[in-house]
Amino acid sequence: MTSPGTQHIRVLIVDDDPLLRAGLAMMLGGAPDIEVVAEAGDGTEVASAVDRHAPDVVLMDIRMPAMDGLAATEALRARTRAPEVVILTTFDADTHVLRALRAGAAGFVLKDTPPAEIVEAVRRVATGEPVLSPAVTRRLIDRVTESDEDLRRRRARERLTLLNEREREVAVAIGGGRSNAEIAASLYMSVPTVKSHVSRILTKLDLNNRVQVALLAHDAGLLDGAD
Repeated sequence: MTSPGTQHIRVLIVDDDPLLRAGLAMMLGGAPDIEVVAEAGDGTEVASAVDRHAPDVVLMDIRMPAMDGLAATEALRARTRAPEVVILTTFDADTHVLRALRAGAAGFVLKDTPPAEIVEAVRRVATGEPVLSPAVTRRLIDRVTESDEDLRRRRARERLTLLNEREREVAVAIGGGRSNAEIAASLYMSVPTVKSHVSRILTKLDLNNRVQVALLAHDAGLLDGAD
């Protein structure tokens, strides 16, 4: 249980299915450290809901009628002090998911994910941790066409020239799904030093989070042949 005065994780649920929204609200509301502050049925309602309720995390459906979750995520993550976004989807190989991750979403969960795992996903992104496995990232990227992949690789490699050698090593480790502690151990540096490198990487590359760093490392081909 959370102690008195503990700040709850504020969540906005965005989905055009009212039954799904109700189920998610009931499930998340049962967690002692999570508060569902609002619901929205379409991407057009997201900006005003965020302004009114200041959520920490937005659970965002992709396929909605007027404004889809992709457009809503791109608009939201372009704002200053934007909440974290977790994509809700039916398919783990949906190309729209990959576009949302590139726009700055912190990860995604399948709609049939067990309740406890969705709760844990909300907790993780609220603390800045991505909700995405390297294996899923690769499966999503495999759906990109050959020509797109060649162009994306060239552009990714050009962007990564902004990093020094040590920052590049950290970026590759992030792409491999390693935590700060694991990166510190493998590269023989302290965890605070790793955090400093991560912060500089995000600034230099103008990225929002570690998921985008991982995607860039994949796009550049830095993880080819990695386990």
